[in-house]
Amino acid sequence: MTTGDNATLILLDGGQTGTRVRIEFAGGSADREAPPIRTDRPVVEQIAAIVRDILETGAGRPGPDGSAGPSMVAAGVSGLTPDASRPADLLETLAGVGVVSVALTHDSVTAYLAANRHEFGAVTAVGTGVVTLGVGRGGACRVDGWGHLFGDAGSAYWIGRSGVSAALRAFDGRGPDTALRAAAEKEFGPLPELYMAVQADPDRVARVAGFAREVDAASEAGDAVAQQILDDAAGELALSVLTALDRSGREADEKARVSWVGGVLSASNRLRNRFVDNVSGHAPGVSVEPPHGRPFDGVRLLADLDVTHPLAAEVHRASADPHP
Repeated sequence: MTTGDNATLILLDGGQTGTRVRIEFAGGSADREAPPIRTDRPVVEQIAAIVRDILETGAGRPGPDGSAGPSMVAAGVSGLTPDASRPADLLETLAGVGVVSVALTHDSVTAYLAANRHEFGAVTAVGTGVVTLGVGRGGACRVDGWGHLFGDAGSAYWIGRSGVSAALRAFDGRGPDTALRAAAEKEFGPLPELYMAVQADPDRVARVAGFAREVDAASEAGDAVAQQILDDAAGELALSVLTALDRSGREADEKARVSWVGGVLSASNRLRNRFVDNVSGHAPGVSVEPPHGRPFDGVRLLADLDVTHPLAAEVHRASADPHP
């Protein structure tokens, strides 16, 4: 997927709580926000609606000669499955607004490219949910990313839920006292009513995930319960990384690069430090380093990913150009 001087490249980073869009055109770029892409609904139609809105409202800028050039779409979407990708359907849907090429993938792929570029290793993308991707001589291997109901161990939702649970256990007398009890009451209201209020809230996943910040704050203030929650989360994230390294073909003592994307690890010193210690202590030869770039960088790299790279098999493409 190559861009000419008069082309518009539309990059989408689609998550559970919102979609970020970057439009690259001749002479500049523009960023905007869009609704989340819900994987419990047809994904193609949601991506198409976002792209169509961009192009029909003129956000896809004209080329240097004043004409609108062809548009190309690259998207990394949380929870995207191969069956849901349907790149040919997306291309057909958007052909009428000038889209000539599309590339779709799970956001773990774009997270990996953002954090590790083309190096072998593993990347964990930690936000509301979490997914870890390992890439090596054995190919690409995804670990977790099973959503808040069944997985996402170590994610903001997982941490937030653990914090609320600890608060309720303290309220019952089943667990040790903790500052999280007062924090939960301040955030969600009276504890006897909490479970009903949260269940009735359509934004309950985001609200529970947001409570992870209170867990981190309590940890920083010395609350032992909050500290243990973060330590357990770091252990879960490290386990996913070590599993991904092993399943992608890394051999003992072989060098590899581990990194992360998302604000959760970046924001919490304790969580990040425990994660680094856990991975380094169990995987000699692995370097754990901050990400090279941000998620949009990974989406941009997706557009021109070499077909020989192990991640290329994870990208779903369609093009009107026989030589994309």
